[in-house]
Order: sequence, then structure tokens, then C-alpha cells
Amino acid sequence: MPVQKRHMIGSKWTARQTTWGWRHFQVVNCKNHGRWVFAELVASCDDSIRFWLNAQQLRDPNLWQTGWKTLAEMNAPANDFDPDLTVIE
Repeated sequence: MPVQKRHMIGSKWTARQTTWGWRHFQVVNCKNHGRWVFAELVASCDDSIRFWLNAQQLRDPNLWQTGWKTLAEMNAPANDFDPDLTVIE
């Protein structure tokens, strides 16, 4: 599935590993390079920390999680149950 640039700008991400001293980032820019889409991320607490990465990497849950997560949230076991889910039989 292709990455939608318009949905990426402003999106927030948590790095699974500390990246340049930080974990929380926001997408501030996107660009196409051939068939690839690249996202520019900025650290939420230090706007001097910015870097570009292939936007496909953001889909890898071993590298990134959507939103800004605490360490406790990142380390919690996956919960497959959605309390807002309605089952229709």
C-alpha cells in the first residue's frame, strides 16, 4: 500500500530505540524521489534534531510506533481486544 503524503505531515511517531537522544518525533515534510516517499522527522523536544527517512520504515513496528508512547505503553503486551468493537452475528 502506498504511503499517503498528505496524511503524514503532522503525524507523530515514537522510535522503538533512542534516535539522536530522543524517541518522540513529528513528520514536518515529505518528498518523492522516484517511486519512494521520504519523510522529514523532527524531535518533539529539540527542533535542531531532524532527519529524512524512507517513509516505508515508519510501517515497521519493530522500528516505529504511531503516536507518542511512554516506555510503559511501548513495553505493554499487545492487546488484540478492542473495547469499542461491536460484534454483529
